[in-house]
Amino acid sequence: MERKVFYYKRYFIDFFLSLEKGAQRKIAYVIDVLKTQQRPGANFVKHVREGVYELRAQHEGNIYRAFFIFDEGNIVMLFNGFQKKTQKTPEKEIEKAIKLKDEYYAGK
Repeated sequence: MERKVFYYKRYFIDFFLSLEKGAQRKIAYVIDVLKTQQRPGANFVKHVREGVYELRAQHEGNIYRAFFIFDEGNIVMLFNGFQKKTQKTPEKEIEKAIKLKDEYYAGK
């Protein structure tokens, strides 16, 4: 069974299109893993909190993150993305993802 991927507004798309092609290919690969594998490895996915997960990709020493949720068991919603520059995921990025998740469910 393959999960469907939906993008909430343009947050993720705008982030994705701002990246160079190699980084885009790596993130697209991780999204394909999310779509097709029931339990993607911790190197690709990490639960952050409140039902928000972090998609994890690395390309040429750069670390990229995008937040998403599982909706209705098999649908992935991608929210904001960013290039990680510190060891710890910035709290403001997590809070933004939680706010977008709440906004998504409120509008559903």
